[in-house]
Amino acid sequence: MTGQDVRLDGVGLVYEGLDRTETVALHGLDLTVAAGESLAVIGPSGCGKSTLLELIAGLRAPSAGRVTVAGQAVDGPRRGTGYIPQGGGLLPWRDALGNAALGLAIQHVPRAQRLATARQALTRVGLDGRASSYPAELSGGMRQRLALARCLAAQCDLILADEPFSALDALTREQMQQVVLDLWQELGYTQILVTHSVEEAVWLGRRVVVMTPGPGRIHTVIANPEAGAPTWRDAPEYAARCATVRAALGDQP
Repeated sequence: MTGQDVRLDGVGLVYEGLDRTETVALHGLDLTVAAGESLAVIGPSGCGKSTLLELIAGLRAPSAGRVTVAGQAVDGPRRGTGYIPQGGGLLPWRDALGNAALGLAIQHVPRAQRLATARQALTRVGLDGRASSYPAELSGGMRQRLALARCLAAQCDLILADEPFSALDALTREQMQQVVLDLWQELGYTQILVTHSVEEAVWLGRRVVVMTPGPGRIHTVIANPEAGAPTWRDAPEYAARCATVRAALGDQP
């Protein structure tokens, strides 16, 4: 699998309220994400992080500027883009196998083929024994694995995840971070992860995008090439990089 590049040129988004007042959610975003890169996005609540993912996923159209994936303008949901919203976006009436196969069903892949592919994806994320379980019967970590399996089954070359581990306990969160890291390194897709955790951003993102309070702009982009190295979390430089990100978050009006 080869990841796809993402580009935002002068992207902005303005909401119009019921009283016709306008709210600027994002303004003047310029960003390029290389094919196969892992990018972390962090910023205060309300800065437009989730909106940024929705624009890249084609779920919203920008009010200004242009979003492209693999050189093609994003004008709606794209077949190769996997989007994991907060909470995972699982369908409670489908079992794990059905949820993992959802993208393939939407693509009208024949039933036998999509179920076989979905089973392989469940195995890859460690859920091969839970194919018949429903989301309510799974732990929080398992539900996040299932949301990721849905993207893998659809062979997504771009995965967008909106605070995927925020509801997990500390131990499960670290386990899921490792699952995401291992799969990204193995398969080579592009991933963009929104998080509120400085430590998570520095562990998973080869670059860390720090956003400003609304209207959301990019405050700074911090290079973090060591992300993904087995000993990175234990290195003194890791703590120093976390301090750099915290300083950027604090150095804002």
